[in-house]
Formats: sequence, C-alpha cells, structure tokens
Amino acid sequence: MNRGASLQFLREKPEVSVLIIGGGVNGIGVFRDLALQGVDALLVERGDFCSGASAGSSHMLHGGIRYLENGEFRLVNEALHERDRMLRNAPHYAKPLRTTIPIFRWISGLLNAPLKFFNLLDRPGERGALVIKIGLTFYDWLLRGQSVMPKHEFQLRGAALRQYPQLNPEIVCAASYYDAWMPYPERICLEMLLDAEASNPDCHAVNYLSAGAGGAHSVTLRDELSGESFIVRPKVVVNAAGPWIDFVNRRMGRDERRFISGTKGSHLVLDHPDLLEATCGSEIFFENDDGRIVLILPYLGRVMIGTTDIRIDDPDEAVISDEEIDYILGMVDKVFPAIQVDRSHIVFSFSAVRPLPYSEGGATGQISRDHSIETIPADDNCRYPIYSLIGGKWTTFRAFSEQTTDRVLGDLGLPRRTGTQNLPIGGGRAYPRGEGARLNWLRELESRCELPIDRLRDLFERYGTRADESTMFIAAGEDRALANHPGYSRREIEFILRNEKVTRLEDLVLRRTVIAMLGNLTRPLLDELAEICAETLAWSDERKEKEVQRTRELLRSKHQIDL
Repeated sequence: MNRGASLQFLREKPEVSVLIIGGGVNGIGVFRDLALQGVDALLVERGDFCSGASAGSSHMLHGGIRYLENGEFRLVNEALHERDRMLRNAPHYAKPLRTTIPIFRWISGLLNAPLKFFNLLDRPGERGALVIKIGLTFYDWLLRGQSVMPKHEFQLRGAALRQYPQLNPEIVCAASYYDAWMPYPERICLEMLLDAEASNPDCHAVNYLSAGAGGAHSVTLRDELSGESFIVRPKVVVNAAGPWIDFVNRRMGRDERRFISGTKGSHLVLDHPDLLEATCGSEIFFENDDGRIVLILPYLGRVMIGTTDIRIDDPDEAVISDEEIDYILGMVDKVFPAIQVDRSHIVFSFSAVRPLPYSEGGATGQISRDHSIETIPADDNCRYPIYSLIGGKWTTFRAFSEQTTDRVLGDLGLPRRTGTQNLPIGGGRAYPRGEGARLNWLRELESRCELPIDRLRDLFERYGTRADESTMFIAAGEDRALANHPGYSRREIEFILRNEKVTRLEDLVLRRTVIAMLGNLTRPLLDELAEICAETLAWSDERKEKEVQRTRELLRSKHQIDL
C-alpha cells in the first residue's frame, strides 16, 4: 500500500493495537514480528525509514569482541548467533568478512581486561597479542560446532607482511577472524517493511509522519509533508526512536527521565585505489593511540573509515566536524604509514548517534552496547503503556525485536504464532547458494526476460532474488541507461519509485541506492533523477525544484558534498 492509501486508512480507522514510533532497524524489526503474529500495527517515522542511527552504522554485523573485557558475555554470545542468522536469512545483504587486527605488542593490556571487568578501569588501553588471542579463542568457543565461518588464525610478522605488504612493519603479528558486513543496511530495513506489510494487510508503515502529544487514549501524528494532523488510539506504544527516545517521551508528556546517553560516530568514504588494494579485501580493525577502535573497510570499490565516539545531547545536530575528519584521516598512518590520504580522497561522510543507555560520565567506549526495554506503565492519565527500546546493535536487532514483541503480546493477551529465527528477508528468500546455483538462477531469469546476463547479474547483486520482480518490470517496457549513470536504467529507477516507499528525492539517492555514498552523484545526475521522480510520482515543476534544492542542502550540510 502506498503512502497516500495508508494515510487514508488512518483517517478512516484510527484504532490500532500497537503504535511503533521510529523507523530504524529496531522499530522495523518489531513491526515485522508483530505483523507475523497477526497484530495490527502502525509504524511512523518522522523522516525516511532507516535514515537515523541505523543508517549511520559502520555497516558491520559483528559479535563485538571488545565487549568481552566489559564482561558482556551474554551480549557477545547473542550477537555471534544473530550474526550467523543474518548470513543465512539475508545472504544478499549480509556478507562474510575477513577481519585482520595488526598487533604491535605481545602482552600489553593483560591487566586492563580484568580491571575493566570489575569496573576498576574505564580508560582505554592497548591490547596485545595474548589478550587478543584469549578473546578470539573465546569467540570461537561460543560458536563451537555451529559457526558458518572459519576460526581465527594468527600470523607472525613476516607472514602478515607478505599477505599485507603495506602494513606497518613495526607490528609483531596479526590476527585474522571472520565477522560480517552489510553493503546496504537501509535496504535491509526496507525489505523487512515490505515483507511485513505483505504478510499482514492490517499493518502500515508511513514515513515523514511524526508523533506528537499523547492523550489519555490517543497520540497525535503530524504529516511532515502536508502539515495534516491525525489522531490514533493505540493499546500499546513502542518508542523505537533511537537517540530521540527521550525527546519523544517528553513530547508525549509521559516521562522526564533520561534513558539515552548518545554518542556520535562519524565515518568517511574514500576513493583511494592504493588504500583499497592495501586491505587485500579484508577489514583492518585496530586500536588508535587513544584507545579508540578503528576500522578500514573495503566498500564497493571505495574505502570506509571510522569511527569516532563523542558525547552529544541533540541527535539532530550530528554532523562530522573538521576535527573528526582530521582524526579519521590521521588514523590510517598507524597501520599503513606509506599510504598518503587527505581530504581530496573523501567522496562522502556521515554521522549518527548511538542510542546508548544513559550514563553520567566515564569513557564512552565503556558504555554498554547491550539492549533493554524501559517501561512507562499505563495510568489514569494515559491508558496505554510505552515501551522504550534502549541501546542495541544492528547485529542483535532480531533478538531485541523478539523480546519486545513478546512483551507486547503479553499486554494484548495474544500467543506467539511463529518465530523469526529462520525467516528470510526480502531478496534472501530462495537465494541460490554457490556460483553454479546462481548462474542457473540467472539463466532461468534470462529465458523469461531476454535481458543481458551481465545486467541480470548486476540486478541480482543489488536486490537478491527480488531481482526477479524488478527485472520483469524493466523488461515490460522500453528502457535505457541513465544518461549520467549507465549503471542504472530508467525503468529500474521507476520500479524503485513505484514499489519502495520513496517520498522525497533524498530517499532515492541516499537510501534506496548508494549512488551518493559512493561519490557518484553529480548535479546533472541529480536533475535527471528528479525528472524521473516528477514523472513517476506526479510532482509539479515547483515540487521537483524544491526536492532538488532540499537534497543539495542536505548533502552539503550533513555529508559535505557540494553539487
């Protein structure tokens, strides 16, 4: 159902069992789970889906090896199992990733781990080979006999430098293990939304619809495009607004407590072939001199580098600073001292706020990354409970969503019908495993649509088995490559616009595709895409021009891209 139809549904039927506020991965995960249980749910998002903290992640699905020294064994165990589930359930968007740690000391940090475990130390300290070996051994042990990926290995200095010739020769050894990464986290969220609505016609997700004041039985919603207000009457509210959770609770007039202590994380995307080659296809994961964890990630022909960890009060103000840019660029020298990087290599930057549990002070790296549910119970002034989803990681969203859904089902007096542990996501459904199976899948599709096999392979890489649907749409009409980006075609863009809840031009260039993130967006391309949007979505010339200007300003202010 498109946005207009969902809004009309709200006008006619304001009663809803569950209102979910926030369209990041946690809110969408709960929405999908509730839909499968037959619950009527409404998800509202002030901006676009997956446009906040969930979009600003490091694009990793990892167990969190460094959380072991904080004593968060439950979290690491959960994350490792959830990581492997994502590799099975979303193989088109969750990819195994060899991760290499350059190590400069043998026994450094041996006392830090137990001191942190007993809360006797909150400052960072360099981890040596022995500490890392213990952590990786425990990592492997948690998934003994179950992991879909190889165990860790250590290489002495000579072997490591032969494999990674550009690594700092001052290393004593290197450790390698496997985690996973997500090229398209925004599309994972989108496909879960589409799956949820397809499974339950009583569930609706609407972007650019914000939650306002709460009444005794109601919540006021505001259409951010038209200014129209709606009244909905929920039985349960799930506040999944991430770093905005406290703002939402206060706006609803329910609770003045602080649940969130957000920290800003910023990343750069570089066009740097030498640095990309130096990684040899591995993520390089290490500690900077100040103890911050750093990643250098090969990313679709580019290199992503991050991240910072800075306390921030207002998540709307999250944008990378000049100091952060210098800091991130300067981190490369520690592991690849012969490779020069500077601002000329930057094609994109992004910042987001981690919705961590509130803490008064201390090192930001020591704040727990675990998740919890804070309850504001129903009372005489407000007859519905509010569940605020605190913390969490991309890797553990499914488990967190399941725990939240079970809490909501208890309030509604409903049983759980099905689980999500083995539920494929979108284009991961009926996914062909192995090169031979993929080729057979593509050949069968080719026989039905007569598009070139290379074109079908590109669509498969972008959309998994959902490429079947988009391909048939593309083949059903006259198509041509975009004039300013031959990697996409006009009908492919039209398919996205018609079927993927695009409301604004920025949704297309930042979240339905990675055109902007890879540095491929130019002013002529932006104008070309705006023209296709206008024709497909029936925008006026005035609306089209406003969308172009809005997107240019957003790219300039949030991502340091001038078009």
